[in-house]
Parts: sequence; structure tokens; C-alpha cells
Amino acid sequence: MASNLLSYTQTGSGPTLVFLHGFCESKELWTDFVKPLLHEFQIITLDLPGHGESGFPTEYSMEAQARQVHETLASLNVEKCLLVGHSMGGYVSLAVAELFPELLYGLCLFHSSALADTEEKKDSRNKTVEFIQKHGVDKFMETFVAPLFAESNRVSCQPAIEKMQAIGKATSPETILGCLQAMRDRKDRTEVLKTTPIPVFFMAGKEDPAVPLEATLQQCHLPENSMTYFLGHVGHMGMFENTALTRQALLKFAETLSPANAQKYRAKNSF
Repeated sequence: MASNLLSYTQTGSGPTLVFLHGFCESKELWTDFVKPLLHEFQIITLDLPGHGESGFPTEYSMEAQARQVHETLASLNVEKCLLVGHSMGGYVSLAVAELFPELLYGLCLFHSSALADTEEKKDSRNKTVEFIQKHGVDKFMETFVAPLFAESNRVSCQPAIEKMQAIGKATSPETILGCLQAMRDRKDRTEVLKTTPIPVFFMAGKEDPAVPLEATLQQCHLPENSMTYFLGHVGHMGMFENTALTRQALLKFAETLSPANAQKYRAKNSF
């Protein structure tokens, strides 16, 4: 595999769904979540640059990551897909929507946001960089993962928490620091939501500490066509915290964008 292509899994058949994981995660995030979808869709999961089995990039900006996603999907002859991005994967997905809109027939922001970091959030990322430089990745992951889950779910989701901690600890400091800086410096992409003819689906946890409910409410009405699913008693990790409902909601959105429906929609909107 060429170094500028991302590591991937490709299974199932039908319309293509592409899944992007978030910060300090890997394509293993989606392993169990996508299994029931394989009879209806072609599923592609990608390791973003520097994560999982993908090689290190020359830069970690959302635009650079989007270009690698596009190049990898082109190598797999993917002409159209529904792109699902969790957290930082959603930031990359929005960059794909801006740079390569012809690739998408749908977009899902899975606990993600088009808003740029607030000054408070930028300061928090800077402090995280300092913490990792001082204490290392393992110590960071021991404090980072569990709070992403709603407090009421942390006992039942302990296996998932441990899995995500292990994935994070296997991620290089170079990638973690590069992504923290890239997320801090990413631009606001609410204009993409306002102008895209692509249907957008927002998956939101009511107890999400990373993408507060208020942030989703600021954005979910911006696209011309959008759906929003608010999950009670869910934080930032709905694929683990309430697997059945998040999968069912995504499936419902994907099924409304069947090739026939998508073709009619693209013809109407000329994209």
C-alpha cells in the first residue's frame, strides 16, 4: 500500500458507507457497530493519518487528512458515499464535504461539530499538549477516555473504555500532538453546512462533554436538508453507550438516501 493511502477495511455490498474515527481512536472503533449493516451496504472503515495502521503524514490539518481520505477512496473506486465521521472524524468529513462535495451523497456528524474551537477550548488543547509532553501518552489516556462517556454508562461501558484507552496508548505522541494542534487551529465550517445540498445527519448525545447540546442546536438547522437525533443518557460515545439506537438512527438516514433517492436528489440540486 502506498504510504499516502490510509489503512482500511472493506466489507459488505451495496451503497457505500465510509466511517472515520476520532482523535486517539482507530477503525477498530466501528468493528462491532457496522456488522449488522453489511447485508445492506458496502462498509469502508479508515484509519486516519498516524492512527491505527496508517502511516505518518507530513501534516495533520483537517484539509490534509481530507485529501488522504479522498485519495484512498479513489484508489478503491468509490464514486459516491455516505461519510460518517465521529468527533475529529467529523471535522475531517466536513473538510471532505468542502473540498470534494461530488464524492458525497450524505454526511453524518456523529458527535461532531462544524464550529471552530472557542478560545476556552483552544486553551484546553494547549494545556493538554503540555500535559502529554510532561507526563506522556499513557497517563493522558487514563484520564481522557472515561469522561467521554455519560457518568451513568461508565460501569456498563468499562470494556469499551478499556478498549479505547488501549487504542489511544498505541497512538504515537507525534500524532496526538499534531492532531491536538490541528483541531485547535481548524477553521469554522458552518458555511459548508449552510451551502451544501448534501443531506446531513447530526447524532448528538445530550450529555456530550466534547460537543455540548447547545452547539448541535446552533448547527442542526443550517443545512437545507438535515436530520438530528438526540440521545438521552449518552455522552460522546454513542456507538458504545447506546449501540442499538445509534445504529438504527443511522440506518434510517442511510436508507432514505438509497441510490434511487440520491439520484433524484442530486438531479434536483445539480450536484
